[in-house]
Amino acid sequence: MATVKTTIARQYKDLDLNFLPHPIKKDVVKTVDEMSVINSVKNLILTNHYERPFRPELGSNIRRMLFENVDTVMAAQIEREIEETILNFEPRVQVSKVVAVAAPDENKYNVELTFFVINSPDPITINFFLERIR
Repeated sequence: MATVKTTIARQYKDLDLNFLPHPIKKDVVKTVDEMSVINSVKNLILTNHYERPFRPELGSNIRRMLFENVDTVMAAQIEREIEETILNFEPRVQVSKVVAVAAPDENKYNVELTFFVINSPDPITINFFLERIR
């Protein structure tokens, strides 16, 4: 007798962090699949250690690094920190490439993060800036 093994595609769901109401339902809008994972990765990168109650190890120390000199050495450390944070805390993501480019004249880093969501063949690329606020 032959057995058939099937896999169920998993759908990821999360709340939209803007908390905008749905125009018809008047309920909070939810994000699904890739957009949910993208929001999770962004929040994880921008969360400091000890910022979440009962989970002090969650997050990265990216904000601390932004107060150092903007150069290629610090850009390499930021790349490593982002990669380690995602590896440790986001099991739905497989990081493909992290590139942080220092922009010393503007006092910021341009970051390009490419990753794959587990069970999805398409790569996702996020471009964002890291700059200190104060």
